[in-house]
Amino acid sequence: PKGAERDLLEFETLTLAPIDRALIDTALLDAEETAWLDAYHARVRKDLSPLLDAKTKAWLKSATAPLKSA
Repeated sequence: PKGAERDLLEFETLTLAPIDRALIDTALLDAEETAWLDAYHARVRKDLSPLLDAKTKAWLKSATAPLKSA
């Protein structure tokens, strides 16, 4: 990562799926964590939407809506 004193290993996301909102207590998230989750959900939506039918795409859009506006 940028600014690290030495080279570090990072994880690469291999699968994409929305994180269930019912499992998220937003009161426990700080701004950085909320931003990370919103960015992850934006990636899920962008990468998976072209592969889905209209009904599933609508569900995905709802499931990956930004937490900030939820």
